[in-house]
Amino acid sequence: MIRVILVQNKVGDSTEDNVDRAMNMIRQAVIKEERTTKPILAILSECFNSPYGVKFFNKYAELIPEGYTSKALSAVAKELGIYIIGGSYPERDYQNPKIIYNTCTVWGPNGELIATYRKIHVTLTESAVLTPGDKFTVINIGPARIGIGICYDIQFDELSLIYRNAGCNLLVFPAIFCLTRGPLTWELYQRSRANDTQTFVTMVSNARDHANDYVAWGHTMLVDPWGQVVKSLKEEEDVIVTDIDFSVIDKVKEEIPINRQRRTDLYEVVAKVPIE
Repeated sequence: MIRVILVQNKVGDSTEDNVDRAMNMIRQAVIKEERTTKPILAILSECFNSPYGVKFFNKYAELIPEGYTSKALSAVAKELGIYIIGGSYPERDYQNPKIIYNTCTVWGPNGELIATYRKIHVTLTESAVLTPGDKFTVINIGPARIGIGICYDIQFDELSLIYRNAGCNLLVFPAIFCLTRGPLTWELYQRSRANDTQTFVTMVSNARDHANDYVAWGHTMLVDPWGQVVKSLKEEEDVIVTDIDFSVIDKVKEEIPINRQRRTDLYEVVAKVPIE
């Protein structure tokens, strides 16, 4: 088992304020819960440190790991002795500062940068500013084998299936949906991907703030391999703290053995680049 902390923080114009707010929410969640020997994993939302939108990406882009956001994530992971999936934030390329990615960072309990993932599928609007990534990212934390995507990535079931084929049991998607798409597809995509892959799936959102240019749907959620919603938030700033027991996956696969019944003689989903 692992303990997850899903952080739905409000986002304003100040990177420092946004990051400090999210870090304090993680601290309070860790302090509030009874001590555990399980690995603890905090997960943040897409653009948790800055406003979302094409006009903001260049303004708020940082070098990784030198930027304020990376340093704060590293420090808090080390302070609390936990793992943090740092949602996502705009990353400026070292070699060409005009290149910007939407990047998720993963930090270990010693403050070390374990992995990064650059959003593979950028929306039509985002493509005016963002460069898509070209690699998959899988990390291991205790019994969890985690595949990472960001927001729009969840709409491409091939990515989730590739992660399933790589042995993942938890799919993590920091995300922001708007008030139009959110009610229609936020829960639908998570339950669908969980059902497709027979894994746990979570999407972690910003809290809703009507003062923002892009108003987030909120409703951070965790779905189990049956496709059932385990925990969910509403639109306000809040945190989910829950333990994930991966043994349920074996029961799901025993009752619905889709992997054994898949017709790989007729079709197959294959990664064309190595999985890191």
